[in-house]
Parts: sequence; structure tokens; C-alpha cells
Amino acid sequence: MASAEGQAAASKVRKQFIPLENNPEVMSSLLYNLGMSRALAFHDVFSIDSPDLLAILPRPVYALLLVFPVSDAYEKARVSEDGSKEDYSGSGSEEKVMWFKQTIGNACGLIGLLHAAANGVPGEHLEPASALHELLRSAVPLLPGPRAELLESSPNLEAAHETAAKAGDTEAPAADTNIDLHYVCFVKGTDGHLYELDGRRKGPLDRGPVKDGDDVLAEEVLERSVRRFMKVEQDNGGEEMRFSLIALAPADD
Repeated sequence: MASAEGQAAASKVRKQFIPLENNPEVMSSLLYNLGMSRALAFHDVFSIDSPDLLAILPRPVYALLLVFPVSDAYEKARVSEDGSKEDYSGSGSEEKVMWFKQTIGNACGLIGLLHAAANGVPGEHLEPASALHELLRSAVPLLPGPRAELLESSPNLEAAHETAAKAGDTEAPAADTNIDLHYVCFVKGTDGHLYELDGRRKGPLDRGPVKDGDDVLAEEVLERSVRRFMKVEQDNGGEEMRFSLIALAPADD
């Protein structure tokens, strides 16, 4: 989705998708069309500081999708952290999280949604033999490169994404539009740790253990996820504060 993303991986991008709007109705609809049970849904997180606004959200929260500006401050921090890391090469049922490398332009919203659906409890809410169930089942044994190719070659995924991209509250931009916003997903791994999942990075990022009974919207967890992103911007003298957040949790009754 981000323009920097296109610059960093231009030679690897083989497809371009229309960017997704960070809208809970759009994202939930996309999940349902792919085969997720309606027992779960995305919800707007209007504030991470107001106890009253946090209290209206269904719990537990299984995943957070954060949209943030790809600013100079963020890019500086990303390059610094990624510099010494090896490319992720995990696969199979023993992975702590399932991670997808992004090779489709402007598909960071889709990659974030797949990260939310593939990890933890949401994976138990997939309709048997649905497009999403079969896609994730096929992805399990694959290395990151073949996994990315699996996404690129899925006509069901592309069609559902296109429908969702045109269903937002604002007019959908062209697929080749440079967008300076990007999605990242936060989930709990099978080891009980918080993971930052971003297809632009070299692999999943372990942000430390989550206390028993806490979900990914717990105060202490937010310090290592959403607030960390905002602090990076502030500490590096950035002025970009165009953040938005949605949460995957039980659907409203």
C-alpha cells in the first residue's frame, strides 16, 4: 500500500491491487466472502486511551489491524531494525505464527487481514472447504516465497479483494496509485507472544510475551504495538499522526 513499499520491492511486484479502506464493515465483508464465520467481526477502535471507548469493544480481541503513515521517521526505524535480521524461512505446523510476504502491490490491507485470519482463534472459525480455509491449508507447508506465489495465483482472493476495495465509504483509487499509508497486524502466537506481522518486513517480529488472560488490546500489549508506532513517529521528530485501528473480535449480538 505504501509508496516506499513499491520503491523497495518494485522488481518483485507482479500484480497491483486496489488499496483497501480501513473500514470494519469492508474488512468483515471480505472475510465473510472468503469463508469466515459471522461469529467474528472487525470493530473500530476509536481510542486506545479512553476506558469508556475501550469498554464498548467485544472481548477478547484476537487481532489488531493498524494503518499508519510510511513517514521518514518510520522508514528510518524499520531499516535500522531490519538491517541485522535474516529473511524468515519458516513453514509448517510448528510455526509460532503464519506469516505472508507481500509481493502484490497495494495489497498490505489484504495481507494484514490474512494475518488476522490465519493466526489463533480466528482460524477455528473458517467454513470447511471455503476459499479461505483451502488457501490457508495450502499455505501451511510452504516457504515464504511459494506462499506469496500462492496468494498471487488465487482468483478467489483477487475477486473478493476487488469487490471489497470498491465497497468503501470513499471512492477507490486506481490500483497503480502510490499510497503513503500501510497496514500492520498484531496477533498472539502459539507461544503466547505478541507478534507484529507485516509483509514488507523480513519476517514476523516477536514483541515479547503476553500475560495469561490478556488479549492484544490489553494496556501493556498496546505499549509494544500501537503506542510503539506512535512513539517512533514522535521520537524521530515526525509530524505524521494519521493512524487508524480496527480489531477482530466476537461479533456484536
